[in-house]
Amino acid sequence: MFVRYVLFAIVATLVNLGTQEVTIRIAPVAPLASSIVMGTAAGFFLKYMLDKKWVFDDDYGGRQQELQKIALYGAFSVLTTLVFWGFEVAFWMIWQTDLAKYTGAVLGLAIGYAAKFILDRTFVFRERQA
Repeated sequence: MFVRYVLFAIVATLVNLGTQEVTIRIAPVAPLASSIVMGTAAGFFLKYMLDKKWVFDDDYGGRQQELQKIALYGAFSVLTTLVFWGFEVAFWMIWQTDLAKYTGAVLGLAIGYAAKFILDRTFVFRERQA
């Protein structure tokens, strides 16, 4: 379970960073902020779908239950995203290079995903009772 979670975190990270790179090249206004928001959104949606199906083997429990899961998953994502953004922006502010920005992003995402695995397993995608 954890190995798949880590692999999907890597995939979501690559999608996040790829989306950021595309956005930063085409954004007419505030390319740094736009790239962070767009990358985060792309990573969030992909990661939720992968986690639900392939990590936690979570069944569809009806519309209401699914909306609750997405809301809780999203709330935990906000908390861990603050860690991610904090590292990314701090590295950019200190060194002001693309390498520093992406290094901070990868470090922040790694820390955030580790914490999020525990939160998701415990509160969002509870293990099935035998």
